[in-house]
Amino acid sequence: MKRTTLSLFAATAALAALGGVAVLTAPSGADSGGSAARTAAKAPARLPVQRSMALCPAPTSSDVGETAYTAFTPAGGAKSAKKGTAELLSAAGGDKKDDSNKKDSKDSKGNKGKKDDKGPAPAGTSVLSLKEPGKPATATTGRSDAPALIGSADGALAPGWTVQQTTVIAAGSGRGLHGLTCTAPDTSFWFPGASTAKGRQDYAHLTNPDSTAAVVDLELYGKDGRIKSGAGEGVTVPPRSTVPVLLSSLADQPAEDVTLHVAARSGRVGAGLQTADDKKGGDWLPASAEPAADAVLPGIPGDATSVRLVVFAPGSDDADLKVRFAGPNGTITPAGHEALHVRSGMTAAVDLGDVTKGEAGSLLLTADGRSAPVVAALRVTRGKDDKQETAFIPAVQQLGGRATVADNRPKGSTLALVAPGKEAAQVKVTSSAGSEGGEPAEKTYTVKPGTTLTVEPPQPAGAKGSFAVTVEKVSGGPVHASRMLALPKDGVPMFTIQPLADDRSSVKVPEAGQDLSMLNR
Repeated sequence: MKRTTLSLFAATAALAALGGVAVLTAPSGADSGGSAARTAAKAPARLPVQRSMALCPAPTSSDVGETAYTAFTPAGGAKSAKKGTAELLSAAGGDKKDDSNKKDSKDSKGNKGKKDDKGPAPAGTSVLSLKEPGKPATATTGRSDAPALIGSADGALAPGWTVQQTTVIAAGSGRGLHGLTCTAPDTSFWFPGASTAKGRQDYAHLTNPDSTAAVVDLELYGKDGRIKSGAGEGVTVPPRSTVPVLLSSLADQPAEDVTLHVAARSGRVGAGLQTADDKKGGDWLPASAEPAADAVLPGIPGDATSVRLVVFAPGSDDADLKVRFAGPNGTITPAGHEALHVRSGMTAAVDLGDVTKGEAGSLLLTADGRSAPVVAALRVTRGKDDKQETAFIPAVQQLGGRATVADNRPKGSTLALVAPGKEAAQVKVTSSAGSEGGEPAEKTYTVKPGTTLTVEPPQPAGAKGSFAVTVEKVSGGPVHASRMLALPKDGVPMFTIQPLADDRSSVKVPEAGQDLSMLNR
């Protein structure tokens, strides 16, 4: 008899001794003797998650960078759960980035930046802990060797736990505001909008939260397809550590627009892509939503001076897309950019120029006849000449249960809500108390079909410090959202844009019960 059969008998006997085997419960009123009743089940219930993870990459190697971390869990997520803990711990460092602007970077007063005399925090050092739901916790650092962070939350602090990393780089390559919602670990990430062009440095940051090593492939795709490079294959990320990889080291020739695919062969990682441009500033490029036939890219600011669209078709078929702009009053087709053809396995890019015409909005990509999955992102530029600043908007999934974004500043945050379909949507926006005090505030908005509603989140009464914002769809059709944080400095319109994805506050759990009849099958 085979070993697997013996194992099955042994497991069945052990479970029987404990009083039965757990199976899906049949709906009430069903015939318990029929096979349909034994296999049918109630719809899975949504329950609060018991544990969440967030991985924050190393923020910067600039000597004139200041980073703020903000952690937050919405109130009322798991009333019956234990109090719980939520903490960010430093990870072990990988190969140090070669940042050329460290040699001569200066602050706004012309003073050269200096590192602290003390060394970086050892791996496993607590950097930030959250004590209670409903109130953000913050920490700051000015170190150029600040480590990546590995965070986890459990109990009542787990549902919707969100961490924002915001860095202001005062000078040098990548000068600007770099913002990122720290990511959950996964096995696949798509980054359309990356670049290996001269004058730009893009680093992929790979952070492994687990106790075993992860092996990752970094695949680059340009306008002619896969960029062959053995250097990006089989990158080992040691346990509870981070590894940065310069994308230009993976390509023989520079390319302005490429798509990066991070694929884990074994284990899982958090992946972040940081861009730095010599003239146009820099930011973190968030991962695109999973490949789909349609894509929504919300939150193009009305004063954008340049908007560049980058699309990649990962499947075996070409994609034909309609391109539309959803503004405050309706949806239009940009003149000269009505459609886009994307060949399978290749990256397509188009400069949309002044697509907003002074009105904030969102870009809608829909399948035009031929339906094939795509990933997409926008590179958005504000300002002119030597005062330019860049941010990125990836394709964003529609709001499901709830989305949360931390580190909002009074008069500095703007929400973009877009209803891409033919049905309006009602959305409730709740602003938390401030990290240093204040009272929550909430407001409900109606987003008309085919439009983008741009609003400042309600200001918490008496708020001090930064605050968090949660967004929930109340009723109506699909709605997508993003948050722009603007912190102008020395005439530079510094800004960053974060997509609002589901904050993973709940999970579907099927109902189970005991059925001894399974032992007689």
